[in-house]
Amino acid sequence: MSNDLAKQNVERLIALTEQLTEQIARDADAFEARRPHEPASRIQETARLANIYRHESARVRETPALIAGAPRELRGRLIRASQEFEQTLSRHGRALYAVKTVTEGVVRAIAEEVALARAANANYGPGARCQAANATAITLNRRA
Repeated sequence: MSNDLAKQNVERLIALTEQLTEQIARDADAFEARRPHEPASRIQETARLANIYRHESARVRETPALIAGAPRELRGRLIRASQEFEQTLSRHGRALYAVKTVTEGVVRAIAEEVALARAANANYGPGARCQAANATAITLNRRA
């Protein structure tokens, strides 16, 4: 493989990695700013870039000669771009987990309030039934 082709491959990988890193960083910023709806408008582009990145990374893993002839400095830039991508991806994961945790808590609280409201309304109006409280008797044994 020619050095020019290897150089082009590395430059293309750097550009792709930087684009994906920027996209994921924007999403992480939105999650951290409690604006989880913003990344939804970019999800197709993020998925497209991620699929291309996955495909190209697999090609390079299978055939390292695709980039082996590129100048050392350029390959170093690719390594640094990949490291930045990994750090950004980790940050994105933490931000997404925080949003998920908060959302689940809100949904759980709403569900509990709905259940309480339904239980309270069941005891009023025509045909209402009295529901027994869920009480349990406790017996103390002095010998225990």
